[in-house]
Amino acid sequence: MSSALTLAVRDSNTMLRRNLLHARRYPSLTLNVLLTPIMLLLLFVYVFGGAMSAGIGSDGADRSAYIAYLVPGILLMTIGSTTIGTAVSVSMDMNEGIIARFRTMAIHRGSVLIGHVVGSVMQVLASLALVGAVGVAIGFRSTDATALEWLAAIGLLVLFALALTWIAVGMGLSSPNPEAASNTAMPLIFLPLISSTFVPIDAMPGWFQPIAEYQPFTPAIETLRGLLLGTEIGNNGWIAVSWCLVLAALGYYWSKSLFDRDAK
Repeated sequence: MSSALTLAVRDSNTMLRRNLLHARRYPSLTLNVLLTPIMLLLLFVYVFGGAMSAGIGSDGADRSAYIAYLVPGILLMTIGSTTIGTAVSVSMDMNEGIIARFRTMAIHRGSVLIGHVVGSVMQVLASLALVGAVGVAIGFRSTDATALEWLAAIGLLVLFALALTWIAVGMGLSSPNPEAASNTAMPLIFLPLISSTFVPIDAMPGWFQPIAEYQPFTPAIETLRGLLLGTEIGNNGWIAVSWCLVLAALGYYWSKSLFDRDAK
């Protein structure tokens, strides 16, 4: 048992280093998906910020209230956009035959997927740090959050990243080629656009509000806002965690099933 665990850890660490090296050699893949949340952040702050600030009940001449409102949603969007690279990377490995080669080697079977997942989560955290730095640079502040609330916020981001990464791995394994994987993973960017990222749900048309409310991004965004800005969290906290656990379990078993099926 101990030797099997040691083998799994060693091989997973090797696959993690491989994926991080691959990401360093092909930075354009990460940069392309990272530019989307940064550009949307700058666009909505400096082009639509005045109107949006007035729309959420603050002084239209002062964008600080809207920056505070917007940044938590953009952070969650960053997770979705970054994990698209995971789907593409997994699909590339499947199509280039490297997975078939790994299967002929004496390595732990699960290490290939674990390497992708851990490497992707690390890239997501780096992306979040960059987007967060941009948010701070343009005026985002969280002066009322305690150390415990910051830890809870970071924990939520990591858990959300882990859940979406497993879903992205399944998308990559189920896609016939990297282009299809990229298209399949587009809902990970599209869903934040129809959530409470940019405007409160109450400001949306009545028929559209259930679409924005009953999806994984909105409760996670509202929980992150509550932790960082002191707004009301309500039931959003446990709903967001429940979404993360369900998506992580679904993605894990889906990915494992596809990976084991392809091995036959």
